[in-house]
Amino acid sequence: MTEVKTGILSVQSISGKQKSRPIRLQLSSDHLTLQQEEWVTAALQEEDEAFLNMVRDVTVQRIDGAGLGLCVKGGAEHHLPVLISRIIKGQAADLTGKLVVGDSILKVNDVDVETTTHDNVVQMLKDAGETIKLTVKHFKPASHFLNKGNNLRKDSTEEERQLRIPGLPRIEKTWTDVVCVPLLYGRVSRYFPGTDKLRSNSFEVFGVDGSSSGPVYCEDNRVMAEWIQSVTSNINSLLSQMVQMTNRLLVPDEQIFLMMWTSEKMSADRHCQAWKPKFLSLKSADVLLFDIPPMHARDWVTCEMKYKVYECMFKFLEDSELPDDRQYCCRIQTGCGDDIILSTECRSELLQLEKAWHTTNTLAVKRLVSKTFGCTWRGALSGLTIDLNYGFSLYDHQTKSFMWTYKFSQLKSSSDDGNKKLVLTFNNETCKETETREIECTDLRTLMYCIHAFLSAKLASIDPTLLANF
Repeated sequence: MTEVKTGILSVQSISGKQKSRPIRLQLSSDHLTLQQEEWVTAALQEEDEAFLNMVRDVTVQRIDGAGLGLCVKGGAEHHLPVLISRIIKGQAADLTGKLVVGDSILKVNDVDVETTTHDNVVQMLKDAGETIKLTVKHFKPASHFLNKGNNLRKDSTEEERQLRIPGLPRIEKTWTDVVCVPLLYGRVSRYFPGTDKLRSNSFEVFGVDGSSSGPVYCEDNRVMAEWIQSVTSNINSLLSQMVQMTNRLLVPDEQIFLMMWTSEKMSADRHCQAWKPKFLSLKSADVLLFDIPPMHARDWVTCEMKYKVYECMFKFLEDSELPDDRQYCCRIQTGCGDDIILSTECRSELLQLEKAWHTTNTLAVKRLVSKTFGCTWRGALSGLTIDLNYGFSLYDHQTKSFMWTYKFSQLKSSSDDGNKKLVLTFNNETCKETETREIECTDLRTLMYCIHAFLSAKLASIDPTLLANF
């Protein structure tokens, strides 16, 4: 179920040099949009637009020898016209009803001042007498900024702002989009990028297109948890839809069981970052790890990290086994010798991965049914077969016969020397004694993991509720 929500939080620049600023988050089913509040010029009516585009002659009459009641900025030395930057309410300029902030003064008493310096124009205004003729035209490029300053004056009341003449370009605050992060294949993280350090009261949302929300700060942990849950829920919903849509195009044996973001622990000599984002997928009998999510059919074929689940060992890491301060970690050990440590953002994601792993393994072993490994037993070339229905059996290549067979339930223990030797101890149901079978296999690690995978699948076949309890 997707969530739609809006809230005011705050963000900080990636460099951290700028102060945090208010930001509005708008969460939809497929995007997270960040908006900042900005001053914009309101749309003018047609007659107001015509008024501001005119060159106007305005006569200003001083009151009892007082000033004109206006302030100016700009001038030739600034490569700008002289601009009216403020009109004081109730004074001469304001009483004309024809001057607005942002007007450029073209002439003073018919004397051209377009190339005159600021100080000279100010002096001309002072010396112009009791009645002054100003020729003006609105200067749009500066209007927005000058009017923004007037709207923000501390001595400007709401009544004063409402009484401005109709032709004045009004400015108003509005929320404008800063960045829009797509949630399909997106991810949420509380960690500082590449590290095991958690941010304080903040999280970041990353889009597959390279966009990012930047660190979003919350007022407390409860608010942060609610936002993370909402964004994550929408991401998972989109991934679930993508899995369902893709599976409709795949044969049953090639179905996708899980897609999710994790982080891989990197070795210090290979990477400058301690942790690197990895997109994990469990598909058919494979576990695949991507730097970029597979969005095209060819991406699945060209994946660099791809292993058979039944040739791997999956386990949670206990607190004493954690490599650093990341809490929710698991290890995937592969038959080819790779040792992969992954972390998730929360325990529920780790449990989701564990459950999907066992489901994938069980279905993969059921399709495979049996797997045979070349080995030697008592110096003779043999083949050890692990069969989901019949258990263990050893076939002698020279005599073309089976030397021994045992059910999975007869396996009592196993041990290995970490090199080639594997010792299996079985209960003989006939004589009620134990029998030890020692073999040598060059692919010992894969063999051990396959035995574990077949035993796990057998247990799940006997008791289907076993998978539901993971």
